[in-house]
Amino acid sequence: MSTRQTITTPDDRPIPVRAKLAAAWTSFMFLYVYVDILNFFTPGVVEDILDGKVFEFDLSQTFSTAALTLVSVPSLMVVLSMALPARANRITNLVVAALYVPVTAFNLAGASWLYFYGLGVVLELILLGFIMRCAWTWPRTAPVPLANGATTGRGRQ
Repeated sequence: MSTRQTITTPDDRPIPVRAKLAAAWTSFMFLYVYVDILNFFTPGVVEDILDGKVFEFDLSQTFSTAALTLVSVPSLMVVLSMALPARANRITNLVVAALYVPVTAFNLAGASWLYFYGLGVVLELILLGFIMRCAWTWPRTAPVPLANGATTGRGRQ
């Protein structure tokens, strides 16, 4: 009796750009949030918060609103990356990721645990670079010809 084995290869179909972008923004959010949560274990941080200070900023409604806005934008990018039309999606991802590069780098200002924050910032910057690369290299399609010889200006997106 002979045993014949079939060798198969893993399915490696291309992942849609939208899914790559949504996954990258999701990863970015996990890092963004977990770095902040883990920072609570840095000596003195909780005491400063209880005294009404975060870094150099007074805790206030304005500070909390600004912090919520900073976290909300990448959070919304997860759904926008899946829902926006291709052209708007590409532009939105390029603009938002580019704007978050300095925001992310600013998080190093005044960091007492530079290795910890440095690693978080480097990983976030890598993800932002990946997002910009995916959006920049979004595949193009040729215009679809119409019966009268004109084109729609849109191919498969």
